[in-house]
Amino acid sequence: MENGNQNSYNQNRKKSSEFEKREDYLEHELLSMKFKRWRVHMPFRDFHIEFEDLVPALAATIGKVVMVTAMVAAFAVQFGLSPEFVAENVRYELLIAGGIFVLIFSAILNPRANLAGTHGPMIPLIPVIAAAGGHPLALGILIGVFGLFLSITKGGSKLMELTGVGVRGGLLIYLGAVGLIGQISKFELWTTAQGESTVSFAVIGITVFVYAYLARIKKRWLAIPLCSAIAGFTAYTMGVGFEFSTEPGLPHFNPFWWWGEETGWQLGWPDFGHFVAVIPFAILAVAMWSPDYLGHRVFQEMNYPKKAKNVLMDVDDTMTVSSIRQVVGAFLGGGNIASSWGTYMIPAAIAKRPIPGGAILTAILCILASVFGYPMDLAMWEPVLRVALIVGVFLPLLEAGMQMVQKQNDSLSAGTCIFACAFVNPVFGWALTMLLDNLGLIGDRERAKKLSLKERLIIPGIMFLVCVVALALVGQLPGIPGIF
Repeated sequence: MENGNQNSYNQNRKKSSEFEKREDYLEHELLSMKFKRWRVHMPFRDFHIEFEDLVPALAATIGKVVMVTAMVAAFAVQFGLSPEFVAENVRYELLIAGGIFVLIFSAILNPRANLAGTHGPMIPLIPVIAAAGGHPLALGILIGVFGLFLSITKGGSKLMELTGVGVRGGLLIYLGAVGLIGQISKFELWTTAQGESTVSFAVIGITVFVYAYLARIKKRWLAIPLCSAIAGFTAYTMGVGFEFSTEPGLPHFNPFWWWGEETGWQLGWPDFGHFVAVIPFAILAVAMWSPDYLGHRVFQEMNYPKKAKNVLMDVDDTMTVSSIRQVVGAFLGGGNIASSWGTYMIPAAIAKRPIPGGAILTAILCILASVFGYPMDLAMWEPVLRVALIVGVFLPLLEAGMQMVQKQNDSLSAGTCIFACAFVNPVFGWALTMLLDNLGLIGDRERAKKLSLKERLIIPGIMFLVCVVALALVGQLPGIPGIF
């Protein structure tokens, strides 16, 4: 029976030449695939690799270098570590977690689990974690343990079901708008510091026109590589300097080197006090996963055919993979905090491609970037990374949120969510408005009446309480000093 299910893909698929439009072929591919949880899947037997898979793979590799560099650099500043340490750790993460781990889990064992990327919202909290006496390994282990608990109990998928359309839309609009403004501001500051302030205007201006044209011809999945390449070329021709500095090589593979007293992190192995210090941060990190994962799956639901249920990202399985990757990566010496890989999922969904094909290409590109080193320099160059994040993450988030908010009731929920997010942060805004929406105080009251007491009050109430307590402990509620 299992072999019949696996072989059904090749029995049902058709060649692209049999379709008038490429989009029709890609949608038929999605309908033909039937991925199984925790089974071995092979290319050309259970799925094919198409040209469109290369685009999210490129976007994911650029995003991986950018986000891991930002996270490890934030740790390095707090612990007095050198830029050489940052480059070495990023290379290590690209090779082990970005390459080998992605290949085994998201490409072969469970193609319904999104790739384990980087938890960007945790980057601003790293100074607070270090000041509280936190240890990166202790933090990584606890995030993995809490994440596994949430995935085993199916908590992630349940929270996704209980998040109404208006709350989803408001969350995506907020994340998209704030991220978009932030990236443009950072790019303008960088060009001003380089003495080339007109570069930011030219690059962003060209990006707007190219992105609008791609949207018009329905080729937005090309946005990250094309706009990033144009941005880099434009900046370079206008006089902004660039040079390669990271030479080819391999990182250290010994965890005892990374967690030595005088090598690697220079922190040694964590003790009991380190684990206690990071408990609220680990809780907060896992609490942030649900809205993050929710935002990524929305793109599949909006771009895939409605009947393509067997290729949609499974939230609980993605949490399982992220949790395992977090524990393994941290133990080996990596400085990344894991989450669902947005710079992969968003362009893959827009390109109407399932997870595994692009995951294989992403793994290959991450390994090559790690070994050769020079691609890391290009991906971390400001014009490239800022434009990649703008067109690959934040603009699609903003657009998706606006498309979701169509009814008046949903707009009220979305507006409340945006207000609450701006007041504290996205995890607070999501938890509060999910509770209010399910109680029927905002949004669709008819939907609220159909929910059970457990769905209407108990689960959203517990989630809101957990988020508020965790935020209060780490000093993230306005006007309330943190305990840690």
